[in-house]
Amino acid sequence: MITNWLLGLPPLLVYVTLFAVVGAESSGVPLPGETSLIAASILASQHSGLSIELVIATAALAAIVGDNIGFVLGRHAGRALLTREGRWMEHRRAFLVRGEAFFGKHGSRAVFLARWLPGLRVVGSWLAGAHHMRWRTFLLWNALGGIAWALSIGIAAYLLGNIAATIIKDFGLVGLAVVVLGAFAFFVIHRRRRRRPEAPAADPG
Repeated sequence: MITNWLLGLPPLLVYVTLFAVVGAESSGVPLPGETSLIAASILASQHSGLSIELVIATAALAAIVGDNIGFVLGRHAGRALLTREGRWMEHRRAFLVRGEAFFGKHGSRAVFLARWLPGLRVVGSWLAGAHHMRWRTFLLWNALGGIAWALSIGIAAYLLGNIAATIIKDFGLVGLAVVVLGAFAFFVIHRRRRRRPEAPAADPG
């Protein structure tokens, strides 16, 4: 089960581990940050001494800090790699030019949505830094994305509890995402139907 690797840890060490894994993933290291958030949230639902509020806050803060580290690394090391002399220089510099245009136009949305996309979650901050996205804009949308991501994933895993663990074990994170989105769609449709005024009954006379 996904929670087994955290079961033997005291609560404080779970928070520290969660912060380290999510922060490292966000800065560019391919680690299971989202899986760690899900595991910690499931444990919090099982009366393990963990607070879901602290789990979500830890993951959100780690995501923001890690992404900003990745942004700085991308601005310096990433840009240097793309502009240096050598093989594929023209292609790398053309990629840089296209990337700057993209981040200038869609950077805010890309940074925000990157939190939910596994590949982009790891390299998104590097790309934003390498393409000289404005740091204040990056910080704002990165913070909003990190908080929304931690809230949505953490609360979903917490509410589903053992069900989430079983779904992830059998179908992976994609399966969990499908279930969560399906439940959300059902909730929205149900609410809309309840708000619709009922048609007046026909007059029998």
